[in-house]
Amino acid sequence: MKKKDIASAVIDRVDYPNKGVFHVDETGEEGVVKNVIPGQEVLFRVYKKHGTTVFGNRLEVVKPSPLETRPPLCDHFGRCGGCLYQTVPYADQLRMKEEQIRCLLGPVTDEDTVFDGIKASPMEFEYRNKIDLSFGDEEIGGPLALGMHRTGTRYTVLDAENCALAHPDMRLILKTIRDYCASAGLPFYNKLKHIGYLRYLMLRRSEASGEILAVLATSSQEEHDFGGLAEQLKALPLQGSFAGFHHAICDRVADALLPDEVRCIFGRDYFYEKILGLTFKVTLFSFFQTNTRGAEVLYAAVRDYMETSGIGSPGADGRKPVIYDLYSGTGTIAQLVSKNAEHVYGIEIVSEAVEDARRNAAVNGIENCTFLAGDVPELLGTLPERPDYVILDPPREGVSEKALRQINDYHIPNMVYISCKATSFLRDMVYLRRFGWKMSRFVLVDMFPQTQHVETVVQLSKGNISSEKIRVEFNLEDMDMSKFQQGATYEQIQDWVQEKYGFHVTHLNIAKTKRKCGIIERQNYNLPKREDSRSPETPKEKEEAIIEAFKVFQMIQALDKQD
Repeated sequence: MKKKDIASAVIDRVDYPNKGVFHVDETGEEGVVKNVIPGQEVLFRVYKKHGTTVFGNRLEVVKPSPLETRPPLCDHFGRCGGCLYQTVPYADQLRMKEEQIRCLLGPVTDEDTVFDGIKASPMEFEYRNKIDLSFGDEEIGGPLALGMHRTGTRYTVLDAENCALAHPDMRLILKTIRDYCASAGLPFYNKLKHIGYLRYLMLRRSEASGEILAVLATSSQEEHDFGGLAEQLKALPLQGSFAGFHHAICDRVADALLPDEVRCIFGRDYFYEKILGLTFKVTLFSFFQTNTRGAEVLYAAVRDYMETSGIGSPGADGRKPVIYDLYSGTGTIAQLVSKNAEHVYGIEIVSEAVEDARRNAAVNGIENCTFLAGDVPELLGTLPERPDYVILDPPREGVSEKALRQINDYHIPNMVYISCKATSFLRDMVYLRRFGWKMSRFVLVDMFPQTQHVETVVQLSKGNISSEKIRVEFNLEDMDMSKFQQGATYEQIQDWVQEKYGFHVTHLNIAKTKRKCGIIERQNYNLPKREDSRSPETPKEKEEAIIEAFKVFQMIQALDKQD
């Protein structure tokens, strides 16, 4: 096979993170296609070939997998990409995730590493307490849609009226808002031309009270009185109730809800949520786990691992341990473990999340937590007390080498790592094993049923690691080492864009975007050979994709934080 060829194949297995592997018998080649299920026959287009391995973008499912034994609940299943496993019974979903993670982490586990299984989400459907929707259309000139982007595209929007992950109240609200905007003739914002009005709708729901916050985001290119819509929303027969409805003005080019102004149409800008007996104030743009009941399972697992490490019992001097909660978000974990600690220090780079953490600690009457805003490696050396225990809950990119080295220098015997992206944990674990860290035990928590995502909670301890084992681990080929590099190579960026969006960007496209973003290039890199030469401009779509890759590889700072 060669680049741009279209072929079909039956998926032999799926490796984390959701990479379907197949074999081409007549050529001896191996292929990789994402967003598939074992046993599916899929049609794909080759976008890259490396040695005897071809990489393809899935075009369609020709024949379902034998694992797919139930009908989908969503009209857009197979096109949205949000619920890849919806046709697979939940028990089989859990088994697939368990197999993928255990296979991935095999090289960094030891004979005495204990696997505590996978914990199911208490809710299989309608578990999301926050949904972010875009306005657009499914086809050019078609009716107004409000929902998710079609997989592999940046502009096509699939209506989410029947989304199986959203609560019925959320679905009713989004339908009401979509229908109102369509009848009022309000145009959606065209991301290519940067013209239009309607941009996003964000809905948040409290599992404890059933209250809902709604934020309708538009550009400032038009003015509209949403008083009539507000009256319609107030009259809806909801199972819960409205906490507040807000209108956000968002004129930034970035495809993210980053408002320049927020206007309250009615109600308030917060509600309260409860997790494991504690109360948390959730505001419009707070970072909060999107599966509330699943978060309770996750945090209970973290607390159990701490207690099995002996954390929480006073030492010989009668003093409880000092705990560092790194990448602490809104301080949920810090507050949950505070009763077992002399003091907890939380570090989080998002200042708004730190403000939420301080406010929530006050609501719960917790006085032994200190929350600091800043980058973990920069603040670790400034804290007044050294830790007895460390909790790591990093974003998807994992932990920097500098931070891991600093943590190791504290010479603590145990810590816990919570990973939402197991390949990042694998890379970090390979590095930690250099210093004698080992996986004592680990457990998986399924926070996102119907999707390929899963959380991994690992209890780490100091141990003796054989040099042979370390050597094998550092030869892993399928490991994301980008966090330990200064940015990424041009080929890595090209591959990332190709896999994410299905189109090719040139070295010149990347170089031009680097200069536009202020990333320094070598003096003669990609300079024209003639002084009067003119090079083509990078298309907007490709420039936006490259900028997103820069954020993923941390070459520039991301503008928003993922759930």
